[in-house]
Amino acid sequence: MPVTLSIKSVPDSLAERLRQRAARNHRSLQGELMTIIEQAGQEPQLDIQAVYEEIERLGLKTSNESAAMLREMRDGRNRG
Repeated sequence: MPVTLSIKSVPDSLAERLRQRAARNHRSLQGELMTIIEQAGQEPQLDIQAVYEEIERLGLKTSNESAAMLREMRDGRNRG
């Protein structure tokens, strides 16, 4: 049976941004919120072993290497 969720004290500015996002996506606010929640629920759950295996797969040896990789990914994303 579906569960009803409620979020209290949402700032007006956030509520307005969510309404605008819903309109851009041709959804009701309820539909947009459901989409956001569904996407959040689909994020992969990583355990420490999976993280370790990913580090090994990427061949990272030091924190500087991982920081450089994150910086490169971020900079590429910002360029659009």
